[in-house]
Amino acid sequence: MPAAPSHRPADPVVPMQGSGDSLSGRMLGEELRRLREQRGYTLADAARVIRASTSKISRLERGQNPVKYRDMNDLAAFYGVSREDRAHLDQLHQQVGNEDLIQRFNDVTPTFLKRLIRLERTAQRITVYEPRVVPGLLQTEEYARALVRLIEIYRSDRDIELLVRLRRERQSMLDGDFPVLAALIYERALYQPYGPAEMMAAQMRHLRDAAVKGKVSVRILPKHLISLPTPIFHLRFADGEHQELAYVEHANSANYITQRAELDRTRRQLTNIRENVHGRERSVASLEEAISYWEQVAAEEQLG
Repeated sequence: MPAAPSHRPADPVVPMQGSGDSLSGRMLGEELRRLREQRGYTLADAARVIRASTSKISRLERGQNPVKYRDMNDLAAFYGVSREDRAHLDQLHQQVGNEDLIQRFNDVTPTFLKRLIRLERTAQRITVYEPRVVPGLLQTEEYARALVRLIEIYRSDRDIELLVRLRRERQSMLDGDFPVLAALIYERALYQPYGPAEMMAAQMRHLRDAAVKGKVSVRILPKHLISLPTPIFHLRFADGEHQELAYVEHANSANYITQRAELDRTRRQLTNIRENVHGRERSVASLEEAISYWEQVAAEEQLG
């Protein structure tokens, strides 16, 4: 079911994107060709960088083959591109990735989620607050599958697997420099069972590892505090007139918050949560406690 905003925004902060740019792949290839030729490199020079054939480089530059992020990163480093050119390459690659995801999972992706997918990879920073579950961008496959089965009860097994794969593939955007992800999680969500204890323990370990490595910022809101009941997804963009957007998802719909007054209120809510979450070390300790709890439950399940 499409998103049903509670009001028509009078002062939009981020324009809703349409079907996306189907020429993004060709534009990315053309940009890589321009950068190569500008620096006097041949197709063979570029091919050696990514250990490929010259014909593959030619196809990449014509937009006939998809450009892997790793290859684009290696070529950009070899060409010594400026920060501005690199940002442009990243944006084009993100648009290609967004459209590819949407095309491959089109039949199981609701309209409100397609909008988010198009926007999230172009964000500079994503802050997500979750009161009941681990955020989707940090879920393990088994945890995601359990949640999808719980929510999408009318879906076929095929659709369930497609939705799980979509959720996992969206996480690949965290492999790049941007967006930076900050996850604010209510402590009670760590103890809410959505499947077997070993599955829950594995999810907590995954979350702990992400927090320890510092790839994402994971902060835990203590369970003794009163929590907002609704999850919030806030995106901030690098530049331009429209720099932020808030997104509130429900079971089968979502509201995109773009009106200034509503955005200010949502930002204040997030600020209040940030001011009350545990610091990094205590948050990691909370995750370790959740791991121990679920491992103990799993051991008891095996004995019983």
